[in-house]
Amino acid sequence: MSIPVSELRQSWPRPSVPKPIVIIGAGGIVNDAHLPAYRMANLPVAGVFDIDQAKAQAVAAKWNTLAFATLEEAIATPGAVYDLALPPAAHVDVLPKLPVGSAVLLQKPMGRDLDDATAILNLALQRKLTAAVNFQLRFSPMMLAVADALRRGWLGKLVDVEVHLNLVTPWQLFPFLKGAPRVEIAVHSIHYLDLIRSLLGNPSGVHARSLGHPSTDLAQTRTTAMLDFGPDVRATMSLNHNHDFGRKFQDASFRFEGTEGAAMVKLGLLLNYPKGEPDELWVTRKGEDWTQVPLAGGWFPHAFIGTMSNLQRFAAGEDATLVTSVEDAWHTMALAEAAFASAAAPATPVKAQP
Repeated sequence: MSIPVSELRQSWPRPSVPKPIVIIGAGGIVNDAHLPAYRMANLPVAGVFDIDQAKAQAVAAKWNTLAFATLEEAIATPGAVYDLALPPAAHVDVLPKLPVGSAVLLQKPMGRDLDDATAILNLALQRKLTAAVNFQLRFSPMMLAVADALRRGWLGKLVDVEVHLNLVTPWQLFPFLKGAPRVEIAVHSIHYLDLIRSLLGNPSGVHARSLGHPSTDLAQTRTTAMLDFGPDVRATMSLNHNHDFGRKFQDASFRFEGTEGAAMVKLGLLLNYPKGEPDELWVTRKGEDWTQVPLAGGWFPHAFIGTMSNLQRFAAGEDATLVTSVEDAWHTMALAEAAFASAAAPATPVKAQP
């Protein structure tokens, strides 16, 4: 390419003076992403708390940290930054207990629905919290590089974005979703809605359908959506988490097309999750061959370094913007809410033959 791909940004700077992290919640995501990321980045972890003490102790032993006996003990850690790795319904219960003025990272989504998100936003404002939501796909090496390529003008004006998933997701790893009225958009597609918002801004509307599958009793595991960004931009999502017919035609990809170039992303993590495959990023410009961008890491765990680093740096005055602040994340929740509303609305009937 005319601009070396090695110049593309793929990581977020670390805080100069990292503060101790208190993790509240000891679920699988903590083992798989939070703690590996913090160790990789030399971000200190003060300890972990979970209402299931055995779970907290097992995580603490694995990662050589402290298992707090009570939530009060965890919250009392001096100078801590709080990492709430909790189910969405729990955020509104824990936030009022944090010290006024704390820095806190909330696991996505920002509550169960837009009402929860509004309550969380109001709590954060009332208690003067520096609060961000862990929409970490923005901070993955591949997506930081795509955003940088767009900033540099490599692709020209972004006019087409397509998300395509056709794979098997092991929903049994997320037992808290059983019986939930909102699943696919709320906990999975919301990553893509947030990423698209980060590049194109807020759409004026969304058309969506989200439904289940005969193989599962979960509320929704398949989604199709189209976002309205006006007459020049097409943004679509087609997601099927039930393609259980072998690896050959499984796919997890993002396609970005601009007026001058294009980028293709393979979301390797999602293929044979949670083991996954390597992520990939390919870029091209008109008249040039496709070039693979060597990636400095994957979505998990590397992106989790970025969200925590940005929070700590913003709290310390080192970053001017809190990228996934609760104020910004509220708009992602509003988009998800609109998608669910669209999915529940009746379709326009097709006229019968006269």
